[in-house]
Amino acid sequence: MGKVLEDRRNETRLRFEQLRKELAAAEKLADQKACVYATGSFGRGEASKHSDLDLFIVGRGSKNPRELSRITEICIEADLIEATQRLGIPEFSGDGKYLVHLSEQELIETLGEPEDDASNTFTARLLLLLESKPLLGVTIYEKAIENVVAAYWRDYTKHKNEFLPAFLANDVLRLWRTFCLNYEARTETEPERKRAERKLKNYKLKHSRLLTCYSALLYLLAIYADKKTVHPDDAIGMTRLSPTERLEALLNRADLAESYETIRKLLANYEAFLEASSFPKEDLIDRFLDAEKSKVYSQSERELGDLMFSAIEQIGKKSAFHRVLLV
Repeated sequence: MGKVLEDRRNETRLRFEQLRKELAAAEKLADQKACVYATGSFGRGEASKHSDLDLFIVGRGSKNPRELSRITEICIEADLIEATQRLGIPEFSGDGKYLVHLSEQELIETLGEPEDDASNTFTARLLLLLESKPLLGVTIYEKAIENVVAAYWRDYTKHKNEFLPAFLANDVLRLWRTFCLNYEARTETEPERKRAERKLKNYKLKHSRLLTCYSALLYLLAIYADKKTVHPDDAIGMTRLSPTERLEALLNRADLAESYETIRKLLANYEAFLEASSFPKEDLIDRFLDAEKSKVYSQSERELGDLMFSAIEQIGKKSAFHRVLLV
């Protein structure tokens, strides 16, 4: 682990501890009824001083009724807003419109259903598994992960010696492509600064979101290559690691020595991204207005994608799960 990543992890850990101290009252309000988890840079363990908080609230029970009442939810949200203000954390993304309350049952019942995207359960469920960190209600959070994984592994008992986590893998790939569609720039008629802002978003997408999605697939692919199956506990273990920690875990596998160099390059590329993006948004937009600097950033995006492709090829070795990721 390089110094940049180590510093980011320490910074995230410190700020999470500060937040939890500020949220003692909110913890009591949640009281075995709900959890609050962070995604984004806080969830990935790589927050900088410019990072805002992306949070989801997941409660026990079904949509109607949820165990956490609407009034209690509002009180928790108010505590969250006040705590971030006291600690000088930037305001919530989208003026707080993504701070939504979903039930655990909603996350499970909408799995594979047409309304999954529209109800925001798809993003909340996938980010819960791929890049989340509990802020409040750790017990409820861990139970939610167990139940969501069980839903994806519903056919495991019939195929326990040869289980392919295809259902989850397909959703992870769909999440990645959804991110790409949402951020894809049609910039021909936009003002120059707006185009630069979109390039910045795309730069961050092609690093942080790519690593979020594909580190999980790579981790599960490595397990399948070794065991020819993937147990639900393997998936739960994957959720307990951040995207960069998953890559580091692969470096502890003697059977994956062929991929070590590629994985180290992935981590080095990502650290360089973290360092390059550790400036205020307006400063970064100015950098993307510079054609030469923008070109360097674009090259870094392509390199990370190429490295991830190489890692998948090296670890997948044309296994049945490898094929699922490609076709």
